[in-house]
Amino acid sequence: MAEQKRGCAMGEDVSSELFRARDRGRYRRKVQRCLDTLARMLTEGSFSFPRRHIGLELELNLVDESMQPSMSNAMVLDALDNPSFTTELSQHNLELNVPPRLLAGESALELESELNAYLATAGTKAAEAGAALAMIGILPTLTQDHFDQKWLTNNARYSLLNDQIFAARGEQTLLSLDGAGLPGQKPERLRCYAESILPEAACTSVQLHLQVEPEEFAAHWNAAQCLAGIQVAISANSPFLLGKALWQETRIPLFLQATDTRPEELKNQGVRPRVWFGERWITSIFDLFEENVRYFPGLLPETDSEDPIEALDSGQTPKLTELRLHNGTVWRWNRPVYDVVDSQPHLRIENRVLPAGPTVLDVMANAAFFFGAQRALAEAERPIWSQMSFQAAEENLYAGARGGFDAQLYWPGIGWIPPDELVLRVLLPLAHDGLRRSKVSDEARERYLGVIEQRCLAKQSGASWQRKFVADAQEGGADRNSALTAMLASYLQLSTEGTPVHTWPSA
Repeated sequence: MAEQKRGCAMGEDVSSELFRARDRGRYRRKVQRCLDTLARMLTEGSFSFPRRHIGLELELNLVDESMQPSMSNAMVLDALDNPSFTTELSQHNLELNVPPRLLAGESALELESELNAYLATAGTKAAEAGAALAMIGILPTLTQDHFDQKWLTNNARYSLLNDQIFAARGEQTLLSLDGAGLPGQKPERLRCYAESILPEAACTSVQLHLQVEPEEFAAHWNAAQCLAGIQVAISANSPFLLGKALWQETRIPLFLQATDTRPEELKNQGVRPRVWFGERWITSIFDLFEENVRYFPGLLPETDSEDPIEALDSGQTPKLTELRLHNGTVWRWNRPVYDVVDSQPHLRIENRVLPAGPTVLDVMANAAFFFGAQRALAEAERPIWSQMSFQAAEENLYAGARGGFDAQLYWPGIGWIPPDELVLRVLLPLAHDGLRRSKVSDEARERYLGVIEQRCLAKQSGASWQRKFVADAQEGGADRNSALTAMLASYLQLSTEGTPVHTWPSA
């Protein structure tokens, strides 16, 4: 788990050459051989699990003095000269990958301190380049001009992925979203086309990793799926896109549309999208990799020289390169990950539903809530997913993303309930219990889950704060663009100060 990014990425070093038909056939056969190898490894107990490790990836935006995207990631990365920071899709994006660590003890408090230190250093280097860091789900000052392909980060894998997605779809990307209006205003609608996958770069997130034993994977993944809608509802931070007030967590539908390889006809046939919640509860991690192979053609069909079965027979740890590359182009909201560190294979769950920000403390609170509630649900005597349809969990995700604290979510034994009430009554006690079982220190547990409690009592997330600020600014006479710019400037100041978002004043 030393390098989470490479464990599940789209491919760090892919060729820039066009793929031929025979490449795809070779790749399909190799992916299947990797899948067969994984099946053997699961049966034979090949996996390492010395301790329960967690990891975190944080995607960031760069903005200039006028709060517009700053296309300066190459300059900032050169100045940082730190392998923990890497590129992302657009030139205004960075990604931070923190070293993995134990969940137990005071590790979370140490991680909070490290994140603050990383961001302080990155902020200093960004300032030298005339930019500032913005830790937010969607940068509200983006315009369609920022989706021009020329703003792709200069990396062969990004250009190739862009070309392959558009070749598969055969037409421009349609971004089509209906949102809730600001208080006292009419509902708003976005309809526009994009000629690159850069709308995906608008979606900046936090990805949480948890290493698990093979035997425990299914329970932890099912639990994560049950939690996804609640996570999004209470942590939403992406209410604006291209000047429109849309969903509380617009990242969720935007990411789906930005990477969709299906033209309308394939959508109508029920072909699955590559940004995918899934369609059933699982009994093994193998179920997820097998679905990926069965349903999704390769986007980046490169192969290496390893025969994974021969590697396993000779006592080596197979890299399963093609299976990992393929897995990196199926964007499940809870993704399975196979990785190898120090010649030891392991498995982990990558939780991808959360937006970045608003503060490091909010990020840590969201992480603690997820890890605690996930463990408690995974170890419950009667699994919650045995009482709940998979479709209900998926509907919760979209309801939570659309409505935030105003959503109505389904929970077994209760029925329909607002997310704040569900968290305070049911899930927060479970999260406390799960963190205790994980041997997280009382100080860390109380600090982070206390933030979740107060956020739910205040019913103020990053998204609700952004919407109220912009509504108040417009009521005071500002136009939408000016209101968004002023809001982002205030957001960055408050984010830097570090007090959690439920305490922020609206103006």
